Amino acid sequence: MSEGEEKKPSKFRKVLSPLYWLRDGMPLKGKIIIAVLLLSIMVGGGFVAFEFYDFTQNNPKFCVSCHLMQPAFTAWQESEHKGINCHDCHRLSIAEQNRLLVNFVLRRPESVPPRHGKVIVPWKFCMECHWEKSEKYPDAVKVNRSRYHAKHVFMERIECSKCHGYKTHRFTVEERYCLTCHEGKEVHGTGMEKLACINCHTDRTADLKPGKKKCLFCHSANDAIRKELIKDGTIDVKHFQPSPAVIKKATKVDSPADAPMQFHCYECHKPHTKVRPDYGTCITCHKVEETVGKHELHIKGLNMKCVDCHKPHIWRVTEAQAKKDCVKCHEYKEPKKFISS
Repeated sequence: MSEGEEKKPSKFRKVLSPLYWLRDGMPLKGKIIIAVLLLSIMVGGGFVAFEFYDFTQNNPKFCVSCHLMQPAFTAWQESEHKGINCHDCHRLSIAEQNRLLVNFVLRRPESVPPRHGKVIVPWKFCMECHWEKSEKYPDAVKVNRSRYHAKHVFMERIECSKCHGYKTHRFTVEERYCLTCHEGKEVHGTGMEKLACINCHTDRTADLKPGKKKCLFCHSANDAIRKELIKDGTIDVKHFQPSPAVIKKATKVDSPADAPMQFHCYECHKPHTKVRPDYGTCITCHKVEETVGKHELHIKGLNMKCVDCHKPHIWRVTEAQAKKDCVKCHEYKEPKKFISS
């Protein structure tokens, strides 16, 4: 072969070349069939790839393909979040997902590694659904007006998962979980020992302490107060409402709207130390009353207690009461003359 001659491929090599068949050696019908096959493979491959991606990213059943996640998956199925996709809360990057996959394939762990305090779901993800404006899950409980969450999340900087995730996928806080942090705050009082913490503590007050109406939720014979609090829909009555049996068993008190000393019940009642007050402690606040009018005679001379005359929660001695109780010892006198006499 001379230097000027171009080296041409042999006929055998031409026949084996795909380009030869597509260009010269194959009829149009064959070309169409191959084009359709190639297109089908591309479309099918793309569909399979999309389905695989959708399964791994949007189907909770992918998570349970790892046997280690079965307990967590079962708990999720029974939780309030059972209709929410795992990836809405657990947002791992592709690198993190691959790291987990490699770890599972190579090391074959038998249990989920400890968290060591790592926050798996940051609070900002929770607030995407549980704040005032949530288009994706409009029915989710909103906490933007909850003083509980204002105090714990925004002021104390406590992660949501601290309370709502201390057990895997058990989102509702246990009734007495507060004692985990608030040590020494057990309740001491007949019938109150096992109550949920927010059977008393309420979202209605700025300091979360029981307001008077919250105490009367159980201790009032008037259903109007219970209906008012339930209508308000604060978290404490929505999720931890005392049972009808507890309400029925609670001692009922009469607390008139015009009674003196309209202050919080916990000024006298101390549920975390001694629920029923020692009535001798009335003098702690009413220091001069002991020497006013006939008080000294009754308290020191006759060894009477304040509540023998001043009935709890009513306090003012009425004429009807005086005609019934005072005449047991002496002739009737108007209660108004007691101090001046």
